[in-house]
Formats: sequence, C-alpha cells, structure tokens
Amino acid sequence: MIYFDNAATGGKKPDSVLTAVSSALKVCANPGRSGHKLSLSCLGIVQECRNALSDYFDGYGFERVAFTKNCTEALNLALFGAINKGDHVIASVMEHNSVLRPLKKLHDERKVEYELCPLAPFNENEPTRLDLVALKKMIKPHTKAVVITSCSNVNGATPSLYAIRKILPKSVLLIVDGAQGGGHIPIKMKSMGIDLLALAGHKGLFAMQGSGALLFSERVELPPILYGGTGTMSFSLDMPEFYPDNLEAGTLSFPAVYSLLEGIRYLTLNGRQLSEKVQELSAYFYAELSKLPAYKCYSKPNESGIIAFSHERMQSEYIASLLSSRYDIAVRGGLHCAPLMHQALGTQDNGLVRVSFSHFNSKTEIDELLRALREMQ
Repeated sequence: MIYFDNAATGGKKPDSVLTAVSSALKVCANPGRSGHKLSLSCLGIVQECRNALSDYFDGYGFERVAFTKNCTEALNLALFGAINKGDHVIASVMEHNSVLRPLKKLHDERKVEYELCPLAPFNENEPTRLDLVALKKMIKPHTKAVVITSCSNVNGATPSLYAIRKILPKSVLLIVDGAQGGGHIPIKMKSMGIDLLALAGHKGLFAMQGSGALLFSERVELPPILYGGTGTMSFSLDMPEFYPDNLEAGTLSFPAVYSLLEGIRYLTLNGRQLSEKVQELSAYFYAELSKLPAYKCYSKPNESGIIAFSHERMQSEYIASLLSSRYDIAVRGGLHCAPLMHQALGTQDNGLVRVSFSHFNSKTEIDELLRALREMQ
C-alpha cells in the first residue's frame, strides 16, 4: 500500500528506530526501578532521551521533560496542571480536540473561561492564518494562558508562535500543541517564549506509537494527575516533590522512550534534508492537484507535508475509502478531530481528504495518487 497518512502516524520508521525497539523488547528491564546493571543501563537511555528532547527543542533541562504515552496525555498534564479555577484561557479555532475537550471540561468543572481566536479574513497568499488582532483584544487581566497548535492537523497551516508570544503580556503562559509540528517545523522553547510544549512521538519525531512528552519551563509548577510508584522516595505515601518523578507514576514504556531517542537523533542528523524533501513533495502534489477542476485545495505547500482538499460532488470519507479499496492508497477523510477548524473553513459537512507526506515517500507514489484522482473526477 502507498502510505500518505503520516499526519495520523508516521508509516515508516528509520532503521535505527526499528533496531532500538527490537533490542528493547529482547532485553527490557524496568528503568531505574532496580539496582542491577541492566536496569541502570535502561535508565541511562531514558536519561539520554530526556537530554536529547530538551536540547532539540531548546527546553529547560532534563528535569522538566516528562514522558507520556501520547500528546493528548501531555496536553492534559499541561492544561489540568497549569489552569486553575477562575482563570481565563485563549485558544483558537484551529485546535484539535486534545485541546478543545480539556478546555470544555475545565470550563464545566473549574469555571475556567476560555475564548477562541478566529481565522483572519481570507488572503490569497496566506489563506489560513489566525486573527492576531482579535487575539490581542481577547487578553484580560486574569488571562492565564494561550494554547496554540504548532501546525494544523487539518491543512498544515502554521501559526506564527513568535508573533503570538510578542503580543502576550509576560505573565501569560504560552502552551503549544506540538503534535503535528514537532520534528517538521523549528520549535525552540526559550527563544519563542514557550512555557509548555506537548509532543507526540509517533508522527514527525519518528518514534513508535505510545510515545510522547511534555516539556515545561521554570515558570510552571505542575501537580501530578496520576499517583503510584516512581522508584524514588518509596518510604513516602505522597508523590515525590521533584520533577520529572512526580509526573511519571508507574513503569515507563522503555521501548517507546528508546524509539523516541533514536527518532530525535535521526532528526538531529538529517532534519534540514528531511524538511526540504517533505516541502518539495507537498509543493509537487499541490501544483498537480490544482490542475484538476473537480478538486478544491485548502492547503499551501508546507514543511509538515499536509495537503487537504475536497471534491465538488463526493464526500471526503468516500474518496478515502475508494483510494484504499480500489487503488491501495492510504489517505484520511473526515473531520480529523478538529471540528471548529472545519467550521472556519466551511467544510464541516463533507470534511476534507488529507494527504500527508513523509520524506520516505516519492514523486512516483504521488503520480499514482494523481492518476487515481483523475479517474475519480
């Protein structure tokens, strides 16, 4: 099967990641829970991954890197930990349900106010951008945080994190959903003024499913939302007071962490080349798709490799199903867990077909997709 669903999960992993997972499954001790050499060796790899993540994303040290099983868990840690009763939060219509649903829960349970920044008026050169003038007007004296995606999982649009931070008062936290942008676009926490960064390992970071992390600054103190064993302070019935232990109850998935380490190493060595290839593929597909009159494109070529489009007659999910069953091509159709973005784009009824590239893809594969789309016009 030709795989163009990399925005959901990276379909192909580097050999180094596959080797790491295989070796971890063959000989896998509990990292740091025991004193024997194998346990300590696994702990060393976990520590290397914390350091690598902090370095790659210009974070605040390994102590402020907490591992999670996905980006959704990382966002829950961030939002339920940093937002309190009576706070005001600003998000946007571009957000994934991993942000929108926790915010609704916070509103219902803690009386947290939240507002959603709309898209700016249409501009041909930049059709999908946030209305930062509106965002600035939303800021109130009790605004605690702004929560923004690094890249829309619907169409690959990328908000300017620098510009958003620039208009925020220093006291306002900047929380970034890095699920789609992590590994694809430059995200530097200190220089961009990001306080909390939630990451998914299984997309642009090339790790396996079940891997994720939350990186956070010294301006944030997060309480645990899970309680249990940590291997440290075992004489106390309270969670340890120090990070990252108090946010990581229970056994870590060592294979997932090891895969994430190798994914970061792969990006560190090859990042620019990978980004250029993905940008090239998305530009090629965008240019050729634009020649087909039955389709309307909702993306511009981008580093995350996401091109979303609709058909003038057929529903997006039907097109995705046909591509899979008839042509053996994997794409995604529907609302992509971001309903408000579809409302803003006017695609809430039929959704969008999302094609998402990896540098492992080729123009030959894209030509096969284009051939199928021509036949479906």
